[in-house]
Amino acid sequence: MSSVASPLVIGGVEIPTVRPQLFIAGQWRDASDGSTFEVLAPASEEHLAHVAAATEADVDAAVSAARAQFDGGEWSRLAPFERGLLLFRLADLIERDAKLLATLEAADVGRPIFEPTYDMTVVVDVFRHFGGWADKIDGRWLSPQPAFGHDRRAYTVREALGVVGAITPWNLPTLIAAWKLAPALAAGNTVVLKPAEDATLSILHLARLIEEAGFPPGSVNVVPGLGKVAGSAIVKHAGVDKVSFTGSTAVGREISLQAAGDFKRVTLELGGKSPQLVFADSNVDEIVPGIAAGFFANQGQTCAAGSRILVAREKYDDVVAGLAAVARSIRLGDPFDPETQMGALVNARQRERVLDFVARGQADGAELVAGGGRPDRAGFFVEPTIFAGGGSKTSIAQEEIFGPVGLVLPFDSVDEAVAMANDTRYGLAAYVWTRDISLAHQVAARVKAGAVYINGGGAPDARLPWGGTKASGVGRELGFAGIEANTEEKSVTLTL
Repeated sequence: MSSVASPLVIGGVEIPTVRPQLFIAGQWRDASDGSTFEVLAPASEEHLAHVAAATEADVDAAVSAARAQFDGGEWSRLAPFERGLLLFRLADLIERDAKLLATLEAADVGRPIFEPTYDMTVVVDVFRHFGGWADKIDGRWLSPQPAFGHDRRAYTVREALGVVGAITPWNLPTLIAAWKLAPALAAGNTVVLKPAEDATLSILHLARLIEEAGFPPGSVNVVPGLGKVAGSAIVKHAGVDKVSFTGSTAVGREISLQAAGDFKRVTLELGGKSPQLVFADSNVDEIVPGIAAGFFANQGQTCAAGSRILVAREKYDDVVAGLAAVARSIRLGDPFDPETQMGALVNARQRERVLDFVARGQADGAELVAGGGRPDRAGFFVEPTIFAGGGSKTSIAQEEIFGPVGLVLPFDSVDEAVAMANDTRYGLAAYVWTRDISLAHQVAARVKAGAVYINGGGAPDARLPWGGTKASGVGRELGFAGIEANTEEKSVTLTL
């Protein structure tokens, strides 16, 4: 067994130690072939850790452990309320270690510390919410038509699917892991979780908390590794009953095709190009900070980023000027500096991708009114960027950038605004800014998106379903929809 990683100090902040190994069947172990991958701090490009890279054989061991627990193991014998108690206990431990988890995530992903600190409160809420559902998953009582002269009665039950393979992204690693783990476990499934190679450290500590909470060994397994190896092995494994993936549309499409081979259930939360519709009655001074937060949060690295800002023409110039002022005022820097307002992108590849979109936006005729450059400093930073105009068919209007880049476009009518909002292949979220409540509901009904926010935003709530339409994905997480997505409904009919 490898030794625990040494503490690392970045910017005067000590990063807590973490066991950089696989967590399989309740045991910490190295990869079967000894392979590792390096984790860098995006804000400084410094080495953080070498983490074990799961092989196909390691994934097979994790699936076997999860299957054994589901098929007659200790986990399968727990009463539903006992599963709920474990989830409540895990929530308490996350709450206890919230600062540590936020520190790990800030260092690993490059986010300013205040963002993952807030996320941990949501993570705790997610586990507590689904802990409460564990013993309340019920069915229906029905009276079917009589058959052959006999009355009949029937009922339905919701049963766990089996082994859930969960593959999480690097942008909100702990939060999205909670979205997948909590409902799957509440419903009685076991889980094999593969975190993104760019965001493993907080998830590895989460595994330690799962161990401390007393989950039966093998009920939750964590296998960091490369997507093309460990992720692919999960999707192809015959012992996995469902794949839950959050990430790019391109990878989601490949997962869907692979999973179809043996009819695995899938939940896919994919890309987005979410519109923010700003109507003429809005008070620009009041709402510009909210609009900016909608696409600058987490350096713009969120699937629901409202990066297309569609504005009534009479307020267009004011919104452009307001957002440009916000962009110029944002302080980039060390995630642990309390003055930092925006961190780094997750890696060099992502930085170059965003800068390429900036160049394409200019080439397509959009006006660069703020930012667009690469600061002269260590770290994978891109300046907060605002474009104006250029049309709704340009690449920066149609494609997910996943960086701190917003495009402002004018509209002249409600119908035009809705048409522009729907004019992408994506449909994850939408934001409506207006003081006219009737107009807000009308627009919300017409916009094609899985979630619509009126006069604000925020992290998805555990009580509400979350997911997209069109190329933004299939299925829902959170809310009771999260329970339904992790169960099958069985009917039982009795002839009297």
